[in-house]
Amino acid sequence: MRTSSRRWAAAVTALLCCLSMVGPSAAVGGGAAAGATGVAPAGQSAPDNPCVGTVEEAAEGTTVISVQGMRFGEGGGKRAAKLVGVGPTGEIEWVHQSAEAHDVVWGYDVDPMANGNVFVTATVRGHETIVYEFDPETQETVWTERFDLADTHDADLINGGEEILLANMRNYDAESGENEDRIFVYNRTTEEIEWEWHFDDHYDRAEMSANYTDDWSHVNDVDKVADGEYIVSPRNFDQVIVVNRSTDEIDMKLGEDGDHDTLDKQHNPDYLESENGTPTVIVADSENDRLVEYTREGERDWNRTWTLEGDFHWPRDADRLADGDTLVTDSGHSRVVEVNPEGEVVWEFHAPWLVYDAARLSQTNESGGPTAADLNATGTHEIEGGSGLHENNTDLEPCDRRLENVTGWAAGQGPTETDGDDSTSEGALADDSAESDGNHAGDGSGDAEGGASSETPGFGPAAALAGLLLALGAVARRSDRR
Repeated sequence: MRTSSRRWAAAVTALLCCLSMVGPSAAVGGGAAAGATGVAPAGQSAPDNPCVGTVEEAAEGTTVISVQGMRFGEGGGKRAAKLVGVGPTGEIEWVHQSAEAHDVVWGYDVDPMANGNVFVTATVRGHETIVYEFDPETQETVWTERFDLADTHDADLINGGEEILLANMRNYDAESGENEDRIFVYNRTTEEIEWEWHFDDHYDRAEMSANYTDDWSHVNDVDKVADGEYIVSPRNFDQVIVVNRSTDEIDMKLGEDGDHDTLDKQHNPDYLESENGTPTVIVADSENDRLVEYTREGERDWNRTWTLEGDFHWPRDADRLADGDTLVTDSGHSRVVEVNPEGEVVWEFHAPWLVYDAARLSQTNESGGPTAADLNATGTHEIEGGSGLHENNTDLEPCDRRLENVTGWAAGQGPTETDGDDSTSEGALADDSAESDGNHAGDGSGDAEGGASSETPGFGPAAALAGLLLALGAVARRSDRR
């Protein structure tokens, strides 16, 4: 349970961020709100920030959201990928238009780094993968690596940044008749692959339901959980595994192919460990439209100890934050929500269209939060609260226009009204040179480099007062409820 001191700390954070006139470095570090945006009362959107939803309490620092850019339904089509930096009370701090800057078609994983920067994984036109370090303060790319890989969803810097761990899918070789889906480690110094692990060596194709010659494993996530141990998500196998680099064996396995009561097309599992050392996995159980947490009992058995279900549409990431809340990428609803252990929405931001991943910059270890058992929050919970903006795509169009019209820091950049149908005004894109997570479409963005703004963000006293009242009001409301 959250303590009263934690709530007052959030209020103080919001007060400081609203009353200080600061530069971008302070904002990225987790304090200051930035940009020409408003602060919304709980459950409402400010007129000049149509993206913010319910904000019951200020977030602890900047949240970075990876937007794939795909709108479904009427007026749908491919849109430009981007990263969005969101401040503690939902203010738009900056937008990195990655489609313009790097020719990104599909934006995927985004990881906070210890130096305050962000490590990005994306697919670019021509069936290649790019990974790069992005500096939110300067809005510049520090370095990049390109790989001749078709559709990589996740790559992580490991071992002090000397190596890159990658999840490599869509690798059927028609000439050899072999599927080469794998995870591998790339050494940045030698520019060589120094270790790789192939699914075909550990799974019998005849026993698996996925199409061996197409997108067999759809391995969408790999993370280091200990020295030489990597947690892996082969989505199409409906399971999460831990691979041992030294032995090449599978040390842990949660779920079975076709066992959709346990997992169904999951994404982005995180390994947690309870106070008594019990191995625990929290994962976005995407096709089941829920979040689940499992604890390992003995050598092989798993017990589902926490479930959050309800108003989700294809969630694809769930990070347990240090305070016990969970940051959820509600992908099909084009929003990111922070929920408390009982499922109450305490923070919400919308980022059309089709978000893939989100990370809180203040938490560099995505597997560092407490387990549901440690929080005394086990059981099945229903998500509660939220603004409801995601219920109608038309209501999200002003937010989409707002984000499309910001490049770099948001200070001084207001929304630009556009005329005509949304699918044309936003430039629906139709280059099928890359494939999304289950959707075949591409990004026809141009080759021009995006011009990052170096303007120092700031805001006026009205926004400062609104932020203060929001934070103190949230504290009062939560104190009354507990």
